[in-house]
Amino acid sequence: MPSTTSSSRKKSNLFIVLSGIFLTNAIVAELIGVKVFSLEDTLGVPRAQLHLLGDFVLDFNLSAGVVLWPIVFITTDIINEYYGKNGVRKISFLTAGFIAYAFVAIAITTSLAPADFWLDVNREDAQGNPFNIDFAFNQVYRQGMGIIVGSLAAFLLGQLLDVFVFQKLRRITGGNRIWLRATGSTLVSQLIDSYLVLFIAFYLLAPAGTRWSISQVVAVGIVNYSYKFIIAIAITPLLYVAHYVIDRYLGPALSEEMMAEASHDTSFF
Repeated sequence: MPSTTSSSRKKSNLFIVLSGIFLTNAIVAELIGVKVFSLEDTLGVPRAQLHLLGDFVLDFNLSAGVVLWPIVFITTDIINEYYGKNGVRKISFLTAGFIAYAFVAIAITTSLAPADFWLDVNREDAQGNPFNIDFAFNQVYRQGMGIIVGSLAAFLLGQLLDVFVFQKLRRITGGNRIWLRATGSTLVSQLIDSYLVLFIAFYLLAPAGTRWSISQVVAVGIVNYSYKFIIAIAITPLLYVAHYVIDRYLGPALSEEMMAEASHDTSFF
């Protein structure tokens, strides 16, 4: 039986590591999310050309942030497993605050007047074409207010829903079927996340001339959620690997104690 001091140290160390992984990937995912890439072209396969809701033909063109969000999904489930609702809420609100801070910092730095020599030494790209590095910098880092608000709202609601569904499924499955509560909670939370961010960013807060129709929001949401659905299932084995490593670090007694404590609170808020 580990000592109280040793147990507390292991609990703290594990939470710091998991929080660091969660926070880093969530913030970086938000920053790189401005890039949209073609999944089919990246994999070298024919484009999907999905005909949805009559007028829309869609491919898997996704935000680059989806590369890192699966890590956030896994980390959320692990924190949920060992620290429960309070642990997930704590790191989720902290991360949302840091994401907001990052966008404020970007808004300030992109408004700074560029130095002449910086513009001068970057007047051409590698092929000799005219290039404005200040314009490129601002375009890469700036995101519309609708996207920022929608992303933060979807992130927080998705996290609260994830922990709620996870703990409800845990009450049903007990200590078994980790894959069910982890994958099930992710699939439910990401369904809401996928549509909420699109609705806020491209319908509710979008300028009149660029506003999407509800049909377009639904169609694009189907494509985004389909990708998240597949990824949520595909990364399930990694959850078991993480569980194994953490259980070895904590030891059987402390691991079971933490999971038992984590399962007590199943309320939404």
